[in-house]
Amino acid sequence: MKKMLMVLLVAAVIGGFYMSAKVAFGAEKTPARVFRHVVLLKFKDGTAPDRVRAIEDAFLALKDKIDTVKSIEGGADVSPEKMQQGFTHAFMVTFADAAGRDAYIPHKAHQDFVAFMKPDLDKVLVVDFWSQR
Repeated sequence: MKKMLMVLLVAAVIGGFYMSAKVAFGAEKTPARVFRHVVLLKFKDGTAPDRVRAIEDAFLALKDKIDTVKSIEGGADVSPEKMQQGFTHAFMVTFADAAGRDAYIPHKAHQDFVAFMKPDLDKVLVVDFWSQR
């Protein structure tokens, strides 16, 4: 019994030192909350593939034009579930906070992009949420 208690005590001490070292050296961090802006696009029937590609490229390029954008990822749907309801593309824009999104929406680069893609869109769906990274 004494041996088992000693083993448990040593394991607890070593574990405590290990966790302290991870925190001290930055290996153990609480995930940062990020603000996500999800955009689903449904293009009008007959929209040319090169036009769709130009819109995809323009959307992804907003990352370099608006400083509150932390990242943008997205592209064409590839789900086999057949639950897309006509939406063909999804994009996720990441901001540090809602204020970043609030600055993004009226930003000239974003408004120019919206005007650029609007003639080819049938539907747009936007959902914003807080996430753990």
